[in-house]
Amino acid sequence: MAYFLQLVFNGIHNAALYALLAYGYVLIHGLTHRTDLSLGAIFAFSGQTFILVTAFGWSILWMTLPAALSLGIVVAVVYVGIGGYVIARLIYAPLDAGNRNTVLVATLGLSIFLMELSRIAADTRDYWLPPLLATPVRLLGPELGISLTQLQVINIAVALGVVATGEVIMLRTSAGRIWRAVSDEPKASALCGVDPSRVRTQAILAAYGVCALAGFLAALYYGNVSFNTGMIFGLKILFITAAGGFSRPLHAACGAAIVGMVESLWGGYFSVLWRDAAVFSLLVFVLATRTNAQDAERI
Repeated sequence: MAYFLQLVFNGIHNAALYALLAYGYVLIHGLTHRTDLSLGAIFAFSGQTFILVTAFGWSILWMTLPAALSLGIVVAVVYVGIGGYVIARLIYAPLDAGNRNTVLVATLGLSIFLMELSRIAADTRDYWLPPLLATPVRLLGPELGISLTQLQVINIAVALGVVATGEVIMLRTSAGRIWRAVSDEPKASALCGVDPSRVRTQAILAAYGVCALAGFLAALYYGNVSFNTGMIFGLKILFITAAGGFSRPLHAACGAAIVGMVESLWGGYFSVLWRDAAVFSLLVFVLATRTNAQDAERI
């Protein structure tokens, strides 16, 4: 029982990272209604940039570890912010009125570009951060021996705080109402004085910020984010949000959290080599079931 509970609590941390990615994805897709494969790449690129700049500050500039970590955070934020603005202007703006598949192809190319950029910058080497805030925090009493590290607790709290703040903005502020209006009827919103292009740019920046935060948290916890991580995470989030619906960021985040929990339990009881195959099979089954139910309702 204690082993199962430990897997569940570890799964909460995994679920928090997936929830952030799914929440950010729906912020974009809810407005553009276009398939975007770049979010996973932004996740990995943010983590890679943070680790590479931290390693540079530590080994080349002879900074202390806190100063090197701070430098890595600042540079990662600047890179992701500039990248998000350029993508909004150079990819989404020109392709918004075109075929839906054009954005899919463009963001796939962007993902490959970011993966290769990170690989070349790292000289095809893996850099690792030292363990940070690894002191165990006891849960459910000392007799069970269940614990999470301090960093895991912080990551979960940050993820919950971001999702909760996002929902408050969505439901209680004018920004959330404008997002929902543009998502439902962009042309009618434009007639009411709302600039859909500006809203889209702001949503893309917000989504990339959320995904970059997830990459930063993952880099702090795991100590490394590999070059090919972005593609796998991007595909998982795409399938998760397709199964949960693209109109509500909170629904997508909850669905992603469930998948993160399933991954944790699978890794504890079955072979890790088959984990991704099992997750994708589950998502395909959910998608097929959901599609059949929708077709039955139309009939």
